[in-house]
Amino acid sequence: MATFTHHHHGALLKTPLSGRARIPGSKSSPGPFRVRMSLQETGPSLAVVGVTGAVGQEFLSVIQDRDFPFRSIKMLASKRSAGQSLNFLGQNYVVEELTRDSFDDVDIALFSAGGSISKEFGPLAVERGTIVVDNSSAFRMQEGVPLVVPEVNPEAMEGIKVGRGKGALIANPNCSTIICLMAATPLHRHSKVVRMVVSTYQAASGAGAAAMRELEQQTHEVLEGKPPTCKIFQRQYAFNLFSHNSAVLPNGYNEEEMKLVKETRKYGLVSLVVFLSVRNDTDVKVTATCIRVPVMRAHAESINLQFENPLHEDTARDILKKAPGLVIIDDRTSNNFPTPLEVSNQDDVAVGRIRRDVSQEGNYGLDIFVCGDQIRKGAALNAVQIAEMLL
Repeated sequence: MATFTHHHHGALLKTPLSGRARIPGSKSSPGPFRVRMSLQETGPSLAVVGVTGAVGQEFLSVIQDRDFPFRSIKMLASKRSAGQSLNFLGQNYVVEELTRDSFDDVDIALFSAGGSISKEFGPLAVERGTIVVDNSSAFRMQEGVPLVVPEVNPEAMEGIKVGRGKGALIANPNCSTIICLMAATPLHRHSKVVRMVVSTYQAASGAGAAAMRELEQQTHEVLEGKPPTCKIFQRQYAFNLFSHNSAVLPNGYNEEEMKLVKETRKYGLVSLVVFLSVRNDTDVKVTATCIRVPVMRAHAESINLQFENPLHEDTARDILKKAPGLVIIDDRTSNNFPTPLEVSNQDDVAVGRIRRDVSQEGNYGLDIFVCGDQIRKGAALNAVQIAEMLL
């Protein structure tokens, strides 16, 4: 039986759209009488940008769950959200409007307010000496900006630490890229991936809290025989699926697919070796197809891997069992494999359907199926893990 760490969120400004499923044998967070150690005079000062959004709220949940130490925290959002009251760790905070002066005396800022906001305010924060961990696509492909998954390439952040009086930008990869690389990287370290084909099945949470609410609303409307409200995706989402809603580029790929391709290859992210030598493994071939599915939160991905060196499926299974941040759900007898519902609100990425690719000779190909919480490991958890490495 796979065991996850399960999280109960505190009293935050949250929508009730978690899509949470209780996993038998899962570990629950301690109850409300636990003494929290997060507020510490020796901790860094934090700011959460986009705090009223789905990922912004998850930032707070992860900070709470992991007892991330901080001496102060600013809750920042747009002018429209400013003035809202938010209870966090038993204290009431007022959401402040994001301005040029918001980052005075802020050590770490967690951004999830969209690319345009990050481009405008991220560099301003860095100028004030703040280390920015950005969840948007604004800086991911920018030269000199580390694109980091802590389990994959922590060395990319070498030299960036709180207390050195110097600001910096660190980019969170796209959620699909993070979930994919959590499983692909341990296998690559063993046998070197030369080609990867990824098909993603992406939840409403990837488009934000409004999309989650619309999926719930449409489900009620369709079941009641009413025409569905289609504001976010301009089409029926409930009981349907469609190509990812990002713009389609001249090459026929959409923007989400190209994010996965480019981010996986940036600095040889899968291979890790570029940070240790002058070698750059951008010869890893990657292609992707991204589909939006009517799931509340947590993405699923079918991944086909081709290796330079043979890798038996049993060896692959052992490698994945030992890899940090992964849990194996691969029971062929009972046909039990990862699902988005059971990884919702979980930290670990689930891996299953581990099998040899029969279209390739020998053990040079492997198929796996992964599921991970898009808001958590695909965004907020990864960012907070990066922040932990800054201390």
